[in-house]
Amino acid sequence: MDKLFSPKQVARAIQVSESSVKRWCDKGDLEVQYTAGGHRKIPISSLIDFLRKTGQELLQPELLGLPRLSRQSTNDYQEATRLLTQALLNGLELQARQLVLELYLAEHSLANIFDKVIAPSMERIGQEWQCGDAQIYQERRGCEIILQTLRELRSLLPIPAPHSSIAVGGTISGDYYRIPTAMVEMVLREHHWNACSLGDNLPIQTMERAILEYRPRLFWLSCSHLENPELFLEQYDCLYEQFGLSVAFVVGGRALTEPLRARMRYAVHCDSMQHLVGFLHSLQTADPALRF
Repeated sequence: MDKLFSPKQVARAIQVSESSVKRWCDKGDLEVQYTAGGHRKIPISSLIDFLRKTGQELLQPELLGLPRLSRQSTNDYQEATRLLTQALLNGLELQARQLVLELYLAEHSLANIFDKVIAPSMERIGQEWQCGDAQIYQERRGCEIILQTLRELRSLLPIPAPHSSIAVGGTISGDYYRIPTAMVEMVLREHHWNACSLGDNLPIQTMERAILEYRPRLFWLSCSHLENPELFLEQYDCLYEQFGLSVAFVVGGRALTEPLRARMRYAVHCDSMQHLVGFLHSLQTADPALRF
């Protein structure tokens, strides 16, 4: 649920007059909800969207329960990746949260933040671990920090409208890597899909039940690890046979090698979040009735 703040709290956080905030509410620039007593309440997602569109600064984010910003440059993805990698290796959760929030407030899309900063940072940490330059606990701790950061960022996204197209997905049995499926959910939500990550380590049978319950327009499968590729192909083929004509199957992940993909049916294989965004646009072009 969106956190709600009074015009006075918002005014203090961005250091403008309370009357200015109320005026933005009355003009419709800021989405507002009203209490039973008629008092204005502003959803955090509405405020963040307003700040991103107008360039207004969030000067005291801690008043809204967000980390204080470090005011580092947010225009250089390579530098942002270096800073995030350093923060994750050293277990500096606050710095990681600050960096990702600053990138988002600077109007970088989630797809760009994920593809150009978070994914390269996690890849570097993985390489350092494999080379013996980092400990496994540092890699695991970094994953947990990223997951916490993604949860915080997710809370800033607008709640999908009831009529939005539905999407569900997750990772297969034996795959415990939660970051990619969390990212997919957030990118879909940023593009106004009612997306829900079902989580990690899911048997195909429970995914089948979820599709029957949710009746989604899109189903995604993140595959970072496959314990038994042949069994996976057999079960996946049954799932696609049942739903592939009515649901867009989106697959991705390093475990889906080219030979494996050659034996699979799907709507699209995405090797990046930007690729996913491109597919979403193609879906809307092909079916204008889709409500994003």
